[in-house]
Amino acid sequence: MHIAREIGVDRVTVYRWLTGVRQAGDLEAFLDRYLVAKKGPRKKRKVDGLLKAQVWSLREERRGCCGQKIQYFLERDYGVRLGIRQIYQILGEKYILRTRWKKNQKRGPVPGAEAPREVLQMDTVDFGEVFAFTGVDIFSKEVDVLLRPSLTGYDGYLFLKLSMRRRFGSHAGTIQTDGGPEFKDEFRRHVLEYAERHRLARPYRKNEQSFIESFNRSLRKECLGWAHYKAKELPALTKEVEAYLEYYHKERPHLSLGMRPPLEALEDQLLHI
Repeated sequence: MHIAREIGVDRVTVYRWLTGVRQAGDLEAFLDRYLVAKKGPRKKRKVDGLLKAQVWSLREERRGCCGQKIQYFLERDYGVRLGIRQIYQILGEKYILRTRWKKNQKRGPVPGAEAPREVLQMDTVDFGEVFAFTGVDIFSKEVDVLLRPSLTGYDGYLFLKLSMRRRFGSHAGTIQTDGGPEFKDEFRRHVLEYAERHRLARPYRKNEQSFIESFNRSLRKECLGWAHYKAKELPALTKEVEAYLEYYHKERPHLSLGMRPPLEALEDQLLHI
């Protein structure tokens, strides 16, 4: 440690030099190798223009998917292996990318799940005169969406009844929502018919609804965008959402499911129960 302090370098650098000397056999051989490596700037690896076009094309064809999914499709469809960092460098040449998520931030408690239907999170997304009621099974990552022209407890109840019938089964362990008006009145009177417990996420703690917030971003980014719609557009928008749900469950790879779509992963999970 005192050697590193004396010559003004990090002690890890000193350890690397010592390791290099041992591997080279003596100091003179290590210095020769070290000086050769330091001659001039390293040439940047060039990525073929066709490969860049494939990366950009996958980004657009797959609804603005992330680098990990582009890596998956490149290897599956073209037999090409690119590093995540290199993929994001290519994307950065054409698109404005969001800053990376910061690690190790404190996150509030969220009920965990070790099997399907243990915890469902529900929320809504505002699209002007149209509101998307959304739900996710936090274990299987299955989702459901219902578009409604209003945001009332009755609309929330309709979504609850429909989503439990066609997607989440007849009963769940916990259904978690925020305290919005759409999850009061009629919704609250019926929710315990479909779940053992109704949990309200704490106000201003978005991390407690992290799974459904993540899906809401995907719904905007990959399907409906950030536009405001008129109520008369409901039939066309509903068809668009139904097509997206089909794609989401059967084709779209999910990072936390080992790059498998939710329904494929669920089949494997049920086979091993």
